[in-house]
Amino acid sequence: MKRSLIAAGAITAALALALSGCAGTSSSGGSASGGKTTLRISVWNYKQTPEFKALFDAFEKANPDITIQPVDILAANYEDKVTTMLAGGDTTDIITVKNLTDYAGYAAKKQFVSLNDVAKALPSDKIPALSQYDFKGTTYAIPYRQDFSVLFYNKDMFKAAGVADPTNLTWKEFASDAAKLTKGTGDSKVYGAYIHTWNSMVQGIAAAQTGGNPNDPSDYSWMKNQYNTTLGMQKAGTTMDWATANSQQTSYQTMFETGKAAMVPMGTWLIAPLLADGKTGTTKIDWGIAPLPQIKANGKVTTDGGPTGFGINKNSKNVAAAKKFIKFAAGADGAKAVASIGIVPAYHSADITKAYFGLEGMPSDALSKTAFNPNTIELDAPVASNTAAIGTILNQEHQLIMTGSKSVDAGLAEMQSRVKSEVLNQ
Repeated sequence: MKRSLIAAGAITAALALALSGCAGTSSSGGSASGGKTTLRISVWNYKQTPEFKALFDAFEKANPDITIQPVDILAANYEDKVTTMLAGGDTTDIITVKNLTDYAGYAAKKQFVSLNDVAKALPSDKIPALSQYDFKGTTYAIPYRQDFSVLFYNKDMFKAAGVADPTNLTWKEFASDAAKLTKGTGDSKVYGAYIHTWNSMVQGIAAAQTGGNPNDPSDYSWMKNQYNTTLGMQKAGTTMDWATANSQQTSYQTMFETGKAAMVPMGTWLIAPLLADGKTGTTKIDWGIAPLPQIKANGKVTTDGGPTGFGINKNSKNVAAAKKFIKFAAGADGAKAVASIGIVPAYHSADITKAYFGLEGMPSDALSKTAFNPNTIELDAPVASNTAAIGTILNQEHQLIMTGSKSVDAGLAEMQSRVKSEVLNQ
């Protein structure tokens, strides 16, 4: 993806990206009362995810004849609960689709209404992620936001250590800087970097920057260098070891906001909580954004990411109103609403870019703006019906590699063997 993800005409073809805690669920569809239609939309952790309220409030203000009723699901249970809801005939009108892996499963089962008409009515040149929801010629969901990986860094810690700002780093240079920024021991230790426990932080980044395909088990050697770099940092103590981070359920946000880590590679979704916590005084760090480090130094930046979208349940009783909401969410008005709280919208324009970097607390230095100009954004997972099953295996083997239970070579070999036998029946 070239140029700013929130600037018009700036993306390349690489984007070609028990109901516990649930509110308002029932077997009935949306209702019409007093001339108003109620749309029920599945969300996760509603009170902790302000983008939903911002978007819903903006839509209701523009459409006073439609009321939004969130169907709130715990984030940890979201995908499983939505799968159960759809299989059981639940009539929640709109399903928020967290990622393309889940989307491929819903689309393959034809659990959503076709949105080809909505897609054609939207300005595709301003919504480059729109094409990613094309599933065998049919669009079943529409994106409203687009995230991608960047490098968050603590400016004060860099200055104190005499380390130059992380401009166009390679992963080798990233590891070197992390060593210079690490200090202290025990509870007072500050890590030069924190690499979160998700397998995407190694495998997904490696796939994006090498062109490797996680769904092709013929060769997983493209992951090896990234594993060696990450394990080397873990051994050197410049990043928290995976086992400790996993057992303590370490929060990447907390590590960064409390100054326990000078650098954190993470998705742009971290921006919104940083802005919110900075505004309330929860965190006082001076932070910036840099391009994601690269495996090869060739003057270009490749990162990974993916869209988040909305699909209409095939059992919805309010399809027309649901399509109206999705058009709003994916368009300029929806983009303005989510950008106002630091979320990167799927819709891009110069006005949205200006508003986004004008937010209170948003770093506006040249490097931070450069971070929003990667040359290429590769999808964080292939859009295929077997992606979820393959991803489960890759994650299991990732954990064994990161804990030292298997060597990198043994883990990669096991990934190949298991994907071939357990998923592809080869």
